[in-house]
Amino acid sequence: MATAPQPQLPLFYKDLMPLNSRDHAGWNSKTFDDASFLAETHAIPVTVDEFVDAQRCYPIVFTSGEGSLPIIMMGLNEGVNTFVDDKGKMTENVYLPAYARRYPFMLAKLTQETEELSLCFDPASGVVGEFKEGNALFEKDAQPTEFTKGILDFCQKFEESGQRTKAFMDELVKHDLLMDGEIAITQNDKPDTPFVYRGFKMVDEAKLRELPAETVEGLNKNGMLMLIQAHLFSLNLMRTIFSRQAAQGKVPEAPAAEAEKAPAKKK
Repeated sequence: MATAPQPQLPLFYKDLMPLNSRDHAGWNSKTFDDASFLAETHAIPVTVDEFVDAQRCYPIVFTSGEGSLPIIMMGLNEGVNTFVDDKGKMTENVYLPAYARRYPFMLAKLTQETEELSLCFDPASGVVGEFKEGNALFEKDAQPTEFTKGILDFCQKFEESGQRTKAFMDELVKHDLLMDGEIAITQNDKPDTPFVYRGFKMVDEAKLRELPAETVEGLNKNGMLMLIQAHLFSLNLMRTIFSRQAAQGKVPEAPAAEAEKAPAKKK
């Protein structure tokens, strides 16, 4: 069975295989028993359609470097997820980004020459295969089941949301609103040795306030001002996530630890 071209696989994915009725007739898709695939991931890509829901649970920041993308922080240090316990179980019923909910499926190009996207899955996920239980992927006549159609629809909507997210990021760059982010957090018992987190971008509030009135009005009318505000409000949760790490004993021993840039590739 051929695999999709994968010079650099997105976050979570160890392999990609196009789904088809010839090779996968009789295959089922099970649900994950736990969230262990998230356990060592501190940041997950998020789309603008999710900002309002996500900002209630996590800080929303932007990746550094070219092609900046929005991400939610489930931990402030690489490899630390404060919402998944040592048994791989989610510790709270929090909003989970669509990027994670679509796994192990995604739309991907089968060749570099085409723009067409095909439904693929990660065979290493352990939840898609010749199982007796689970949701059937194809009918006996080789047509996709309603379950598979639902997955395809979800992935297509995710791609569409990705385009809206790109338009939002282009607007931030157009108005030069992104700046290098930095946050210093101190613990009560060590007030002179703050933990400094960098490696992300955030909206520059000073530049936002300096925008011409007509520009602000335009951002308000197209809904982007609300998204910017959701991002800014969510930054207060950086300290909340740090407190979660501290309570779980996952704060680095040395202060001034830097938060790594999250792997935020997505298709």
